[in-house]
Amino acid sequence: MLEPYSETNQSKLNQIDILVVDDTPENLRLLATMLERQGYSVRKAINGAMALTAVKALPPDLILLDIMMPEMDGYEVCQSLKQHAETQEIPVIFLSALDDAFDKVRAFKAGGSDYITKPFHIEEVMARVRHHIALRLATLKVNELNAQLEARVQERTRQLEAAHIKLVNLALRDSLTELPNRIAFLQLIEEVLQQSKSDEKYDFAVLVLDCDRFKIINDSLGHDTGDLLLLAIAQRLKKILTEEDKLARLGGDEFAILLTQRSSLEVVKEFANQILCIFTAPFPLNQQTVFINASLGLVMGSADYQKSEHLLRDADAAMYQAKASGKARYCVFERVMHDLAFNQLQLEIDLRKAIQSDELTVYYQPIVSLQTGRIMGLEALVRWQHPSQGFISPAHFIPIAEETQLINQIGQLVLYKACHQIRQWQVQGVVDQTFSVSVNLSARQFAQPDLINQIARILDLTKLEPTCLKLEVTESAIMDNLQAAAEILHCLRSRQIQLSMDDFGTGYSSLNYLRLFPMDNLKIDRSFIQGLDETTQDLGLVPIIVAIAQKMNMRVIAEGIETAVQLQQLRNLHCDYGQGFYFSKPLPAEQIFELLVADKQW
Repeated sequence: MLEPYSETNQSKLNQIDILVVDDTPENLRLLATMLERQGYSVRKAINGAMALTAVKALPPDLILLDIMMPEMDGYEVCQSLKQHAETQEIPVIFLSALDDAFDKVRAFKAGGSDYITKPFHIEEVMARVRHHIALRLATLKVNELNAQLEARVQERTRQLEAAHIKLVNLALRDSLTELPNRIAFLQLIEEVLQQSKSDEKYDFAVLVLDCDRFKIINDSLGHDTGDLLLLAIAQRLKKILTEEDKLARLGGDEFAILLTQRSSLEVVKEFANQILCIFTAPFPLNQQTVFINASLGLVMGSADYQKSEHLLRDADAAMYQAKASGKARYCVFERVMHDLAFNQLQLEIDLRKAIQSDELTVYYQPIVSLQTGRIMGLEALVRWQHPSQGFISPAHFIPIAEETQLINQIGQLVLYKACHQIRQWQVQGVVDQTFSVSVNLSARQFAQPDLINQIARILDLTKLEPTCLKLEVTESAIMDNLQAAAEILHCLRSRQIQLSMDDFGTGYSSLNYLRLFPMDNLKIDRSFIQGLDETTQDLGLVPIIVAIAQKMNMRVIAEGIETAVQLQQLRNLHCDYGQGFYFSKPLPAEQIFELLVADKQW
């Protein structure tokens, strides 16, 4: 019988030894602290080799294992543990930012007991830990009782059979919704897949559903409300299913449906539209009314599939395509989606390596005074020269960096290199103390709690005066929390760091919002500059933006200047600064140095 894992078992808790393996110090520290607060004994390892050494010295009761680690990844560590009798029974919970079905299945194939996706909720981690520790203690307890009650073999056998059935049921059921979990769903797919191989006319389809904006609801209304929402979604889905159809919860806000006896793709599409329709009505939850949409991916079953995991993987890929296409819709799987997902994954892996091996470089684009024609500053821009693929556009790797939070590391790297370079040129006498460098802050960077300290440390390390640094933020980056954003910006400004509103005119563009922020500069988006022509009657919003900036004592920087006509029009409007291909494309530091030495003028 499974022994309840409660707070009253403190003596047992103190005996529980947990090994946490993660190469990210922040994650390691957070997990260790939270586990220790719960009464567990915690050991830490920063890489795979250290983890195996720690296990060999003293096998732990449970391992929390990161996947993406240098030299030896989590899969290899787990496989090594499962090859030895003394360690193969240790439960391993994977923690990883990898969210593809392929990666999760690979984790279970390696011997993992569970899989938690980063960024994780500490409550979920603790719940999973308690569950697996409970299973561990229960197993030990069963073994102990079997040894003591060997004479009562027949009765004990019946007890163990009942316990086994219960454990199997727990292993195959989602604890919140009581629906089949991922493992059980894969088994269901395997059954119909085998049936389709023996019956060519047997039709089936797999759908994966993921809620849009679920994290916002969880964060704003709390996890209890989030759980109620998941239960409500499950109930609505059940109402449109037949007895032959199977519904499962894969984890988080992701559900899956196995449709059988569906005759064609068109019928499956109609069902997908039914699912989308049930999300149009609000979800009343206690005293809250919640509106939420969902994105769907669907794949038609085929005997050509060899593994159930592949069907789920392809449905998942189609779902992510639906999200990328605007959300609140469905997409049918096409082979190109799998290839794209694989390429994205490989690009993420390569990007992590690029950060570690310092492959990313900083290019600079001149910012020119439109009154003097001289370079008055530079904008720092990250560039990636892939060792085998050559130049990779930021448009390809920056979204991946944003999604995986690698953008925080990249942002710090660019900021450090840019500040260091400007300081070097100052020491060499190439530029003076009035010369500045502009560095972009992404939305994720801006949301970091230690952003101010990060910037202060870099300025201190590079010995660059704060007045020589301009930070560029977009309207969208600061709109999630206006009050917090205003406080951060005021703090930066108080440290004499200059601030620029980037891409002005493409976001919210509210003067009420603009008044909240202590901006030094407005950067007019290139889309407005491209509309300038030789006439003075068609200047669009540019004169208005310039006038607004001047009224608010801000300088104006025009982006995307490409022609002499555009330059002259902006000069006539008394625009302060400009940048664009007319002056120079972004260049490496060596070529920018030549421009600065030559004192290039336009």
